[in-house]
Amino acid sequence: MPDGVASRLAPLLTKIMLGEDRDAVVELPIRVRAWDGSSVGPAGAPTFVVRHRRALRRLLWKPGEMGLVRAYVAGELDIEGDVFAALGAVQRVMRSGDRPIVLSSDDKRDIVKTAVTLGAVGPEPKPPPEEFPSGRHGDAAGPLGGPAEFFARMLGPEMAHGTGRWDQAVDLEDAQRAAVESVTLRLDLFRGARVLDLNAGWGAFALHAAEQHGVRVIGLVRTGEQGDHIRARAEAAGLADRVEPRSWDLATAGDGPYDAIVGLSGVEALERSTERLYELLAPGGRLLLQQPVRRPGPHRVRRTFTTSYMFPEDGELRPLGEIVGELEDAGLEVRGVGALREQHARTLRAWAANLQRRWTECAELAGPGRARVWLLYLAASALACESGRIGVHEICAVRRDRDGRAGVTLVGEPAVQGAASS
Repeated sequence: MPDGVASRLAPLLTKIMLGEDRDAVVELPIRVRAWDGSSVGPAGAPTFVVRHRRALRRLLWKPGEMGLVRAYVAGELDIEGDVFAALGAVQRVMRSGDRPIVLSSDDKRDIVKTAVTLGAVGPEPKPPPEEFPSGRHGDAAGPLGGPAEFFARMLGPEMAHGTGRWDQAVDLEDAQRAAVESVTLRLDLFRGARVLDLNAGWGAFALHAAEQHGVRVIGLVRTGEQGDHIRARAEAAGLADRVEPRSWDLATAGDGPYDAIVGLSGVEALERSTERLYELLAPGGRLLLQQPVRRPGPHRVRRTFTTSYMFPEDGELRPLGEIVGELEDAGLEVRGVGALREQHARTLRAWAANLQRRWTECAELAGPGRARVWLLYLAASALACESGRIGVHEICAVRRDRDGRAGVTLVGEPAVQGAASS
């Protein structure tokens, strides 16, 4: 249907999504279908379905990213077809995000006039309940609060939340198994070693390391459900004396010393004090972080989809060099840095595929809004990794021993380490 609401909606969306940058683009590279069934746009292009006038009202009040996100999370705007292609098409023409959408006076008059005829004028709608309140840094659980069954369907049966290793993997489960084992090998774990997991999640690394390598793991968790899940799995596997979940506060880690500290997947690991990590490590102990990073250069903290729905305002990504410098300033010696950007993108796509494949179940378990938040986050993050807008690096560091050596751990079982005593 070339006529109807869609024919009036498309030019309006072009203005409020692109602002003054629209002069560089003839039309949005998407197809739009309106609530009356009419549609407009390139045939075969990803389709944005505007299901309710309220979606347009959200875009009028918040032009650009946040208006789109709120409408999508609320279910007033939908995407048909390939979510990755749809987001990629919009991102290629939208402003990068450092500045707000700018509208001229003429644009504003045209938009209001069209919105009136479409019945979309009114007060600003409340944000979806999944959004963090403005000015708040999010609660401890953030988006991770939710039933374990939801994450088992999205992440896979082991619920591993780190970056998979796809070099020789045939599927996600294989990639995650290889990744967890790769981390334990690079930490040079030995039987009886003490390990601190900064972001234990649902316990995939902690349980594997305890069962396969005989280590003792303290795992910090964001939610009570994560802790209960880890305890139950540890008891069932006979590992209750080796795996202990504790609350998210680093103070619960005690005084150490730990032979190894690991932080997988997420900006949360370096919200921890690097000086405190140094104190917790035994001389010769190893630190391994898998950390998302952004490009270097000026960066203005702003309210975005990620800080509004996934991570708090103080969870903004930092450049790799800044992170490495902070670790070195704390007294740790950085021994290696490796790029995982492509591996992480493939992992994100695999999680998104799981979520879409089991969409009905996942939406029932976590709620449709939260499921939409996760799908949007996974798709947007994968595209950002693939384009190089963000990266993921593994950083390995060590606390040198009293003689300046980096490879001898002074805590654990001396016989294994070849030392007379510790």
